[in-house]
Amino acid sequence: MPALKKKTRGQNPRHYRNTGSLLTFWNLPTTAQITIESVPFNAVEGTSVLLLVHNVTENILDYCWYKGERVETNQLIASCRVDAQANTPGPAQSSQETIYPNGSLLFQKVAQSDTGNYYTLLATKRDNQTESVTGQLRVYHPVAKPIVEANSTTVTEHEDTVVLKCLTNDTGVAISWFFNGQSLLLTERMELSQDNGTLTIEPVRREDAGHYQCEASHLGNSSKSDPLRLDVKCKKKTCPTFSVEVIILIVIGVLVRVALVATLGCCVFLTRIRRYDGIS
Repeated sequence: MPALKKKTRGQNPRHYRNTGSLLTFWNLPTTAQITIESVPFNAVEGTSVLLLVHNVTENILDYCWYKGERVETNQLIASCRVDAQANTPGPAQSSQETIYPNGSLLFQKVAQSDTGNYYTLLATKRDNQTESVTGQLRVYHPVAKPIVEANSTTVTEHEDTVVLKCLTNDTGVAISWFFNGQSLLLTERMELSQDNGTLTIEPVRREDAGHYQCEASHLGNSSKSDPLRLDVKCKKKTCPTFSVEVIILIVIGVLVRVALVATLGCCVFLTRIRRYDGIS
């Protein structure tokens, strides 16, 4: 006689599939890690740079900044106790650094020799867990003031060619041009060299007369030259007898005289009418 099999309540396999899907798509919330941003990203020599700390949480006990990529006691710049708002200088601190309660570190009057230096932040939490992150400085020398040079500053329209050069001792800079204080809009008669350092106008016209400047820029640092004035004279055959300003003054003078004569005529006419009425 075959043995009887004990029946057990079966489990719905669909139940396991649903549970598995829940375990697959449900994740524990994660905390964002502390990051450092250099502000500005590229600094100019002699200015200030801030190593700004992001993703700061409320459970931070203190901050410690170290010079270099490792946490070493003799390289401690300064520490900040958050709850007491107290800063303690370290053996590696100079008058250049200032630490803030949010953990950010300010450098004043940075030098080009600071470029590439690493700084490590060690944040200690209230549960004695620590987190470290490293930042770096990028410092560049200021761009020198360029000079605009021309083959001639007084030229004749439709005859001469103007060549303007932007002279600078810096290398790797980007050159841009300005006309009367505004960005230069190139016309079909203008041509720039491959590095934008030379501007050629051929042939020159009267509307090209004005002040020209060039600007040298590198990694967010720029310097603009003094304006160079270009005078454009017209040909003798095409030059008007009077300039536009003189013509305007002549027209204004004529209109004023006409107005005076008309006013005087009205006064005489009204006077005669009054006398006639009096006699009558």
